[in-house]
Amino acid sequence: MSTTRETPVRLTQFAHGGGCACKIPPGELEDVLSGMAKPETTASDTPLLVGLATGDDAAVVTLPAEGGASTRAVVSTADFFTPVVDDPYDWGRIAAANALSDVYAMGGRPLLAVNLLAWPRGVLPFDLAREVLRGGLDVASEAGCHVGGGHSVDDPEPKYGMAVTGLADPARLLRNDTGRPGMPLSLTKPLGLGVLNNRHKATGERFAQAVATMVTLNRDASAAALAAGATCATDITGFGLLGHLHKLARASGVTAVVDTAAVPYLDGAREAVRDGYVSGGTRRNLEWVAPYTDFGDTDADTRLLLADAQTSGGLLVAGEVPGAPVVGELVALGEHSVVVT
Repeated sequence: MSTTRETPVRLTQFAHGGGCACKIPPGELEDVLSGMAKPETTASDTPLLVGLATGDDAAVVTLPAEGGASTRAVVSTADFFTPVVDDPYDWGRIAAANALSDVYAMGGRPLLAVNLLAWPRGVLPFDLAREVLRGGLDVASEAGCHVGGGHSVDDPEPKYGMAVTGLADPARLLRNDTGRPGMPLSLTKPLGLGVLNNRHKATGERFAQAVATMVTLNRDASAAALAAGATCATDITGFGLLGHLHKLARASGVTAVVDTAAVPYLDGAREAVRDGYVSGGTRRNLEWVAPYTDFGDTDADTRLLLADAQTSGGLLVAGEVPGAPVVGELVALGEHSVVVT
């Protein structure tokens, strides 16, 4: 299940959190952003199609058609975080796949990325930063996405990610506000990344299955969702399955039902919860969604796994995606936005 590998520098020890678990808690973030959403139609010739209003995965503007060309949508996002693993090259790959995921979650194709790097230059050698950037470049290249420079700052904690621009068909976007009753819910990656990463940070154990999952692009899952006619999706990252599902259900005006027996987990995830390797971010996720969720008799460990703060997790698609398990369905709006069975 895991092996222990000696590393000259343990990057995770230079950060207070790890990966998407270091995000600002969703409840606090929503309080800060309250009232800041602008009208999505303006006098601009590049109207905002997706903005702050629904808390979707990326912003989208439409470009006017010129010279007989079809209308296009520009997808824009940014994502960065503290080290989630000790290996700098793997961290770079994970961070890049995570940033690109927001474009795939909107049904887009990434075209251009710029690096975002914060580095404690007096503490960590720059050859490690080079490995982080090399990892990001390799994953962006795999995605067919250019990397055109970026921005760096001297910072007490190492942080890395990307700002990404992509293109999409505005008539075939994947949004979080287009779910309707009767749609099944498919999940394209297993859960448990957060607890395994937290165990890695605490013990140095390396979980190859977690790294392999995090560096896998959501490109094929996005293409499969679009091919299946899906219009509603989100990616599962720092707010956990329950947090992102709550946002999708709220934006769509429906209730989401989760079948816990159908949800896939990474090997070792339940053991990590049992042994107490649960991040503060995961506990804050659970606290945030609890008032909106009917847990029934779901046990405490399963609740934590459903709220586990994922880094570079999979897509949650309202529709059936070939090869991905169906983990629930959308139903008419009820008392709660999420029901766990």
